[in-house]
Amino acid sequence: MKKTEGKYNELKEKYQSLIVKQTHNINLISNIRLIVFLIGAVLGIYLIVKKNYGLFVFGLVLFLVLFISLILLHEYYFNKKKYSIILHKINEDSLKRIHGKWNTFTDDGEEFIDNNHNYSQDLDIFGKGSLFQFINTSITYLGRLKLRDLLISPPRSIEEISDRQEAVIELAQKLDWRQKYMAEGLLESTMHNPEALFSWANRIERFYRNPLVIFIFRFIPIITIVIGILTFINPEPKYYSLIAALLIQFVVLKINSRKRGEILEVASKYLENVKVYYKMLSLLEKEKYSSRYLQGLKNRLKNDKGQTACEQVRKLVKIVDAISNRHNQLYIPFNIVFLLDYQFMFALERWKGESGSNLRDWLNIIGEFEALSSLAVLRHDYPEWAMPEFLKDKPIFTAEEMGHPLLINSCVANNLKFEFPESILLITGSNMSGKSTLLRTAGINLVLAYAGTAVHAKMFKCSIMDIYTCMRVNDNLEKNISSFYAELLRIKIIVKAVEEGKIIFFLLDEIFKGTNSIDRHTGAKALIKKLSKEKLLGLISTHDLELGDLAKESNKIKNYHFQEYYENDKICFDYKLRPGISQTRNAAFLMKMAGIEFSEE
Repeated sequence: MKKTEGKYNELKEKYQSLIVKQTHNINLISNIRLIVFLIGAVLGIYLIVKKNYGLFVFGLVLFLVLFISLILLHEYYFNKKKYSIILHKINEDSLKRIHGKWNTFTDDGEEFIDNNHNYSQDLDIFGKGSLFQFINTSITYLGRLKLRDLLISPPRSIEEISDRQEAVIELAQKLDWRQKYMAEGLLESTMHNPEALFSWANRIERFYRNPLVIFIFRFIPIITIVIGILTFINPEPKYYSLIAALLIQFVVLKINSRKRGEILEVASKYLENVKVYYKMLSLLEKEKYSSRYLQGLKNRLKNDKGQTACEQVRKLVKIVDAISNRHNQLYIPFNIVFLLDYQFMFALERWKGESGSNLRDWLNIIGEFEALSSLAVLRHDYPEWAMPEFLKDKPIFTAEEMGHPLLINSCVANNLKFEFPESILLITGSNMSGKSTLLRTAGINLVLAYAGTAVHAKMFKCSIMDIYTCMRVNDNLEKNISSFYAELLRIKIIVKAVEEGKIIFFLLDEIFKGTNSIDRHTGAKALIKKLSKEKLLGLISTHDLELGDLAKESNKIKNYHFQEYYENDKICFDYKLRPGISQTRNAAFLMKMAGIEFSEE
């Protein structure tokens, strides 16, 4: 970690130095621009007073060229500084991540929380203090969706996961590229949902693709311009013809103007986002990749004619950039003379014909690279973490020195190994000893493994299984559902998945805790016996020590436990997993700490 921290500090200092230099250049150019303006103004007044108009015109042209050049240079350094500030912030956030302060990041994926998902709520995949908040570096709307999908709907194919692992390993080594890729997205403050853009790109306006219509509406302005030139040469009587021609074009512009305006507005709305997509595509296409998965993504960045996505999106940027001038008052006379709205429609339809159907795929590829870059963060920042190995023959879960990835600086690592037919581990132990954390540790690392990235373990092997959990279960007053009934519904889903022949990995935390001790024990015993007959793996935490006797009845069930110890009248935990059933209790001690005194008589 020290090497990683040093790299981030080095980059942070590099961009801080650039910010200082760029700020100096910006201030210097501003001062020079002011001096040039003052000298130009004084010199211009002097030449006018001296009636040296020829030299005045020459000086004015020279002054304007110099002044505009300074404006452009100022803008250049301003944009460079903005870029450096973003990269400085990226490295600052990277240091926060490895120091365990990532829970201050604003994007926690809260909108992706789904209480009905098989495991995402129980394993802290989204929301405050979540896995998404920890690893996400995606900026675009689709990039965040891609990362979400990798965390909640992982691929079922070992080959696909292996290809993704190879891509993640490669991207982990491309730190500078990943940061620049992220910075391009951050240059725009709001990345919109592009669905309206996709709909627009795939909607055909046949009228504006008709060759005859295109010829007519391009020829009409030429006639008007010729009439205008002739009128300028000899006003009588041609100005009537010019007025008539302009009136005709004005009327033509009014035909279907609302619908045409709506279409042009959709394109204009996404101008800044499209510029970001262009820059990101440019970085994607210029980079060389060795992994098959990344090469495959890059090869899809072309249309049917073999034109690159970057080239085509750059064309769209130019068209839409021109369309954005429609809100300028000077646009109106130019629109009347040149029928600009029609010319833009022709250009957009031509572009849509060439690449409109490809746009969704191209932007999804941008998002895919963002999601993979987010996963690559773990591989880069924690090189000691293992890349999982996947086995096909039977359900298996084997991990050495496995810890919870969200508790990097405070977790205790444990070994965990079980494989079918030894399919269920019963975890007993006193309150706060680490039972629930162990379940979440196993589950969240499995999620990372299926996503294709590193897991918090020295060694990790597993098979492909569907993850199901029943851990955080609450009542629902609106639906009149008690916590016990809500738990039954979750368990019903697990049982149904098993009956459908799915190979599952389940996590049950204190099952049937919402009912009396007798029913809890009876129900838990029946459930464990049913599950132990299936081809699956699972962990069950419980305070019901009698359930440990089930291991004597079946070799598919094995007992593990956590224990506590006491020092100076304080309860302590080492959070180490041990074989066998727990022999200790701490509830009475905890109640005493809370001020509840009672007698065991």
